[in-house]
Amino acid sequence: MPLHPLRQPAHYLFVLPALLVAVVVWTALDTADVASPAQRILPWLLACLGAGLALLYHQVRSLCLLLVVAVMFALLHQDVGGYLRNGHVGALTPLRFHAISAWLPLLFAGLSLWPERGRRRHDLLLRSVASGTALLIFLLLATQQPRGMHDLLSNRHWAWIPAEWNALAQLPALLFLLATAALGWQAWRHPRPLHTAMLLALLCLWWMLPRVFLQPVLLPALSSAALLLMLGAMLQESFHMAFRDELTGLPGRRAFNETLQRARGTYSIAMVDVDHFKSFNDTHGHDTGDDVLRLVASRLARVGDGGRAFRYGGEEFAVVFLDRPAMACVDAVEALRQSIEDTRMQLRDRSTRSRDDDAGRQQRGRGGNGQVVQVTVSIGLADSRAGPRPAAVVKAADQALYVAKDGGRNQVRAYAGQGVLAVRGG
Repeated sequence: MPLHPLRQPAHYLFVLPALLVAVVVWTALDTADVASPAQRILPWLLACLGAGLALLYHQVRSLCLLLVVAVMFALLHQDVGGYLRNGHVGALTPLRFHAISAWLPLLFAGLSLWPERGRRRHDLLLRSVASGTALLIFLLLATQQPRGMHDLLSNRHWAWIPAEWNALAQLPALLFLLATAALGWQAWRHPRPLHTAMLLALLCLWWMLPRVFLQPVLLPALSSAALLLMLGAMLQESFHMAFRDELTGLPGRRAFNETLQRARGTYSIAMVDVDHFKSFNDTHGHDTGDDVLRLVASRLARVGDGGRAFRYGGEEFAVVFLDRPAMACVDAVEALRQSIEDTRMQLRDRSTRSRDDDAGRQQRGRGGNGQVVQVTVSIGLADSRAGPRPAAVVKAADQALYVAKDGGRNQVRAYAGQGVLAVRGG
């Protein structure tokens, strides 16, 4: 079974720039000041950049959360700055602080768990109306009864909650705990860099809030980190959308072309085609055909000798070996063919499969009484001696692949100058 994405280091690549910026901003600031003019503007720059990318990629959730963090930074910066200048907080500062502490987890949880429907203007309008209405009602109540609202947020105590478990007031701390649990559940059940980034950003802000008046440097440092977490996650997801095949998880055709454009010197390409895939698809259905492609991709992802597998298109895959001639890749390619031939796949009964996608995924690998089928592949291999351009090498590997399929399938053939050699086969 493959590792859950949250257990894979590559899932957290977006964290690195946020961590670097937070450390640099934190260490560069004097603890007696909120920020220099340049550092004060950093969260705004990140929020504007993130908002632009969110609009470009139709990420309404991300846009709303970036705006929430930016508004939080503006309000707290004003209050913390006034406290540092005057030596005391303003009359409304406690109420604003506790209101921010309560509304931040509520907005994060609500906006993060609210699914996007693909209609940018409609989604943005609904979120704006829902959030704006709730905030407007709160502001009206707080204006009428500021003391009562302050006491509700800061002086509410429950005997069953330990008094010293968090530096925030009990109600905001409880809201942060519930929001963290909800976002943690979302990140585990639907692992995406953006979902993980939302969770980590919320944790950054939770850790920052009770310390912001004691350590003002945390405000620009962790606000920037929270913004950059979501910004980096959006960029990482957009990269995956452009370069990674959604069905199989392998790098896609664009990534294959980019790899070949950078290839220099000796390299080899193996073109892999699933045998009888169209008839298999017609017999067992497209869902089962997708399962076959995932199975083949999982085996190709384990290729040895430094090879890298790609989804080329349809039922065809490609494996690139840099700095290796074709004959040096034969063992690795034959091992791929053999591992796929040795794998048996038990077809699932679609009539008994749960309609819930998550429940259906959990049933995989638990056996059943479906038909057991065998999948094989044919492979054509060629190296850079086949032509001066990568397209010529791909064409030569395709020629070898056609010979393998015409020769009975489930075999490896290599292009060798004037002809195609039989290398291995089942």
